[in-house]
Amino acid sequence: MPPEILSSYPISDLLTVILTTSPTPSAPSTELISAILSSFRTHCPLLLSCRVIVVFDTYERIVSHARLKKGHVTPDGARTFDLYKQNVKQVITNEFLTGKFDGIMIEGQDEAEFGHSRHETNSVPFTTFQTTGNRVTFIEPSKRLGFGLAVRSALRLTETPYVWVQQHDWPLVSDIPIEPLLDTMKTTDADERSPVRYVCLPSIRLLSYADSAHVAHFPVLRDLTASLKCDFVTEPGASVPLTPMFFWHDKPHIASTQHYLRRVFPTRLAMLRGAFIEDTIGQRARNQMKEGNWVKWATWMYYPDQGRTLCLRHLQGRTWEGTEKELERKAMWMAQGTKRNLVESSLEV
Repeated sequence: MPPEILSSYPISDLLTVILTTSPTPSAPSTELISAILSSFRTHCPLLLSCRVIVVFDTYERIVSHARLKKGHVTPDGARTFDLYKQNVKQVITNEFLTGKFDGIMIEGQDEAEFGHSRHETNSVPFTTFQTTGNRVTFIEPSKRLGFGLAVRSALRLTETPYVWVQQHDWPLVSDIPIEPLLDTMKTTDADERSPVRYVCLPSIRLLSYADSAHVAHFPVLRDLTASLKCDFVTEPGASVPLTPMFFWHDKPHIASTQHYLRRVFPTRLAMLRGAFIEDTIGQRARNQMKEGNWVKWATWMYYPDQGRTLCLRHLQGRTWEGTEKELERKAMWMAQGTKRNLVESSLEV
């Protein structure tokens, strides 16, 4: 669709929020998701007017010691996950449907295909639940997908030209000019030299990215940064500071839907089950960019204040147990400390 036509559409018709979540020690509390939504309200409220697709990636197996990156959960983690999903659904529908949700959702079936496996069929069935008009969609796979397949499954249901991909433990901490960013992506799409088709938000480790070792140690990347880094001017006079990024990160980002499908998932079997995009496609993309083939990926970083402004905070969803559990643990430590002090005092006497 031409940029001049896209510009006439409201953001709710241009952008879909894809939110991925999975078993977490803080479940069944929705504090992680609530923190994300709260950060949207504060720093990018237009996101709450968009369609949202929530992928509830499940666990791989039940074990005595959790390893959440591999999908391994404890028996308690497995028990709380179903309740967590119900709680998150309530929070999402309350936020995105502004009290108009009548409880009726249309159920559907689909499947996520993945790369070759010697031990199982290479597809995972999943169930979808969608409200009328597809304003809110929930995806519940029958087996663990991993982040890559979770995103791909959501992209295949996306009806807007752009997506905001959001993991469940990366809230915003700075304002994001979403409309100027989308305007930049729309107006540069046909630019053969510097199209903007993916924009990552800076986390603590990516501050001052343009001058970091990720760039400085590679002459090709230094030259690309020097020639492309700039402020893109949009109507009515807003500017969007961007610097080329030489990687495809999983942390929150905005991207062209078709570019995502074409570059990250060029075939139905491009991703292994359980894999992360940045661990697989991200590494491949970076290797190609080091050889000068950056424009194929068209990846950028939002770069306010010359890369000194932090936009994301990591809540450590694999280890954080939630406010209530943290307070209980702190109270236990304090009680143990008091008991130990009493014992030491009695021995001194």
